[in-house]
Amino acid sequence: MPYVDGFVIPVPATNREAYRKLAEMAAPIFKEHGALKVVECWGDDVPDGKVTSFPMAVKKEANETVVFSWIIWPSKAARDAGNAKVMADPRMQPPASGMPFDGMRMIFGGFEVMLEE
Repeated sequence: MPYVDGFVIPVPATNREAYRKLAEMAAPIFKEHGALKVVECWGDDVPDGKVTSFPMAVKKEANETVVFSWIIWPSKAARDAGNAKVMADPRMQPPASGMPFDGMRMIFGGFEVMLEE
């Protein structure tokens, strides 16, 4: 059964290109280590909520955009093994300029696929 890692990240709008470059560098490495698909989405219509929302969840600041991303793996076992290899891969070092987002406000988790049409 496929397994999905999901991410919600606040990224300063001025760092859009730096984030895109980081994602372009990382995606093939994830795929090399077993991921089936890597998807990165730049927020376009992500409203603030009254009780909860993507912006509230990541404590989005006025100059930031919410990025929604996911990685599809063949299984949880493939994800666990693949993630270990990705984290050990020397190509995955943070850029010299630093990460283009605040990782402390990133939300992430692993999900079993319940329905796929």
